[in-house]
Amino acid sequence: MPPKVQENSRKAAYAAAAALTAIITVVTTWTFAHDAGSALRDAYIAGAVGGGLAVAALAGVCTLLLAPRFRRSASWMRAIAENELRLNSIIGSAMDAMITLDEQQKIVLFNAAAETIFRCKATDAIGSPIERFIPEGYRSGHAAHVKHFGEAGITMRRMGGAVVLAGRRGDGEEFPIDASISHVNVGGQKFYTVILRDVTERQGASEALTRSHEELRELYQSMHEVREAERTRIARELHDELAQWLTALKMDVSWIRKHLPQHEVLLAGKADRMKTVIDNTIAAMRRIAADLRPLMLDDLGLMPALENLLQELSDRTGMQVGLSGSDHLESLREPLVTAVYRMVQEALTNVARHAQASRVVVSLEMAQDRLSVSITDNGRGLNPDPGRKSFGLPGIRERARTLGGEARIYTAEEGGTVVAIEVPVERHVEERRA
Repeated sequence: MPPKVQENSRKAAYAAAAALTAIITVVTTWTFAHDAGSALRDAYIAGAVGGGLAVAALAGVCTLLLAPRFRRSASWMRAIAENELRLNSIIGSAMDAMITLDEQQKIVLFNAAAETIFRCKATDAIGSPIERFIPEGYRSGHAAHVKHFGEAGITMRRMGGAVVLAGRRGDGEEFPIDASISHVNVGGQKFYTVILRDVTERQGASEALTRSHEELRELYQSMHEVREAERTRIARELHDELAQWLTALKMDVSWIRKHLPQHEVLLAGKADRMKTVIDNTIAAMRRIAADLRPLMLDDLGLMPALENLLQELSDRTGMQVGLSGSDHLESLREPLVTAVYRMVQEALTNVARHAQASRVVVSLEMAQDRLSVSITDNGRGLNPDPGRKSFGLPGIRERARTLGGEARIYTAEEGGTVVAIEVPVERHVEERRA
C-alpha cells in the first residue's frame, strides 16, 4: 500500500477511536454522577458532559474531514487490486512464455505458457536460478549478454538476433527458442523480463523448406542437363541426317532441271521453285539446329559462339554490339560453358525484345577461380510489367544458383540494364598442361 494511503487510513482510525472514547466518557460520567449527591452530581454532570461533548464534537469534525480521503484511499486500493488482477490475467493467458528475473538471475515470475513450454510448475521455478532452463553451452554467453544489456542505455532488445537460441526443459530436453529481453528499475532494483517462444515447429518447417529448395535446384539442374543433351542430339540429327537428305534432294532437282527439254518451260519453272524451297528449308533447318545447340560452341568454344550470337543480333536488329574476354576462357568445360552461353543468350533476347537499346556489350572476366559475366545495354532500364509474365530473368538467376553462383539484374546509374553473373569455376576448368 502506498505511504499516503497508509497515512490517511491511520488518521481515520484515530478519529474513530477518539469519538468512541468521548462517548464512553459521557456514559461513564453520567452513571457515576447519578449515584452521587444532587449538588455534586449536577456539577459533575455539567463539566463531564461539556468536556465529553467537546471531545465528541472534535472527533466528529476529524472524522468528517478525513472520511473523503479514506473513501478515496479505498477506491485507490480497489483500482490497484483490479489492475493487478487484470495484469495477472493478461500474463497468465499470454501465448508466449514470460519469465522475470531479479538482479541475481533468480526467477520471480513464471507464467502459464512458461510452465507448458519448459514442463515445469511455477511453484517449482520461482526462486530458482534461470540457468536451470539454459543449456550448458549457452550459460556463460547468456550471463555476459544480460550483463551487457543491463549496462546499455536501451531497455529492450531481441536476443540472439538472426541466430536461433536454445532452451532446456525441466526434463532436460533442449529445444530452439526465439526470445526478447527488457529491463526496468523498481525501487532501486533492476528486473529483467524475457519473452520467448518455442520455435521447434517453425525451425523444422524452415529446414524442410530449405531441403525442398535444394531438391528443386538439383532437379532444375538435372532437367537442364537432360534438355541440353536432348537438344544436342536433335541438333546433330538435323545437321547430319536431315541436312544430308535435303542436299541430296537438291542435287536431284538440279539434275532434273538440267535434263529437261528446252520447250518444257513450265516444268523448268517448277524445278527452279522446288530448288528454292529446298534451299530455304536447309537454311531454316540450320537455324533451328543452331538454336537448339550451336555447333560452334562444341567445335570452337565459348567466345566464338558468343561472337556469332552477337553478330546475329546485330544483323537482325541493327544494334551495335561489343564482346571482351580474359585469357584462359578456353579452359572452361561443361556444363558451365553451355550454362554461360544460355544465360547470355537469354539476356540478349530480353535486350532485343524489351530494352529499346542501340548498344549492348558482353564482357567475361575470370579471376581467383571465379567467372564474372556482364551484359550491359543503354536501353530504358528495368520496367517491370505486372501483366506480363516472363521467366527469362528468373531463369538466369536460377541457372547461376545451380552453378553455385549468383546473378544480379539492375538498372545502372547512367541508364540501361546490367545483368551481372558470377559463378565459381574451380569444378569446371580443365587442368592446364605444364
